[in-house]
Amino acid sequence: MQTLLNVILPVFLVIGFGYVAVWRGLFPQSGIDGVLRFAQSFAVPCLLFQAIAGLDLQADFDSGLLLGFYAGAAICFALGMIGARVLFHRDWEDCVAIGFCCLFSNSVLLGLPIAERAYGEASLSGNYMIIAFHSPFCYGLGITVMEIVRGRGQGGLRMARSVSSAMFHNPLVIGIGLGFIVNLTGLALPGVVDDALSLIVRAALPAALFALGGVLIQYKPEGDMKTIAMVCAIALLVHPALVWSFGSALSVPPDLFRAGVLTAAMAPGFNAYIFANMYGRGRRVAASSVLIATGCSILTVWVWLEVLG
Repeated sequence: MQTLLNVILPVFLVIGFGYVAVWRGLFPQSGIDGVLRFAQSFAVPCLLFQAIAGLDLQADFDSGLLLGFYAGAAICFALGMIGARVLFHRDWEDCVAIGFCCLFSNSVLLGLPIAERAYGEASLSGNYMIIAFHSPFCYGLGITVMEIVRGRGQGGLRMARSVSSAMFHNPLVIGIGLGFIVNLTGLALPGVVDDALSLIVRAALPAALFALGGVLIQYKPEGDMKTIAMVCAIALLVHPALVWSFGSALSVPPDLFRAGVLTAAMAPGFNAYIFANMYGRGRRVAASSVLIATGCSILTVWVWLEVLG
């Protein structure tokens, strides 16, 4: 119970403040759009840039962590697709969008603040390592499978352009990429620049959580409840269980093991809705899954934190 009160509830209270502020008309939806744009396009990329630039890659990189996490994510993507097809008889394009909901954990807006409150800022190297590959892997897999399923007959070059365009126009990927450049080249940022970045970074997670609450009010749970329940079960239970199994088999160090399991336990991020909206498929399932799984994760994340110790 102490974990629920001290670690999880403060994060979800900030989300709740954003939700209630928009619901009661105390904060305009246009304002939420602005806060979200600031968080996603500026503050969080600065956070990821600063974190990746400062990582000790030799000490923090662990192939077992990445293999276990992304093998679990890929399996959940396949389970979501096959489940949507076999159990609910959706067409294949809908199935890919639903599978993407099972694939894309909210690793930044939920994963980082909960992990920081649970284990401290010094323990976040595993989270940052997962996040560094998250958007490229998930968008690369999702877009590639969707383009194959749609059967446009486009060549490999055009498909590669579709994938790279979606990934490398993403501010989070740009921030991560620049962070790796600074890290690998050994460039030293001027102190005044680093201090300015730190000021922006301090606003990143609170602003993002508040904006997440304001965005969630737009997602109304409407129909498809069995499909949504499947997505929630795969995202909140199956993915972390798979990462636990793979991490144990690969002897991932304890701090990184916790980071992998906890990140896998996060609800689908609203990138799941962005992907569904991009193709115009499975939008209702994606929107409702983000809302309902985020609410359910208050309890499921508590359980995983208690299990992880």
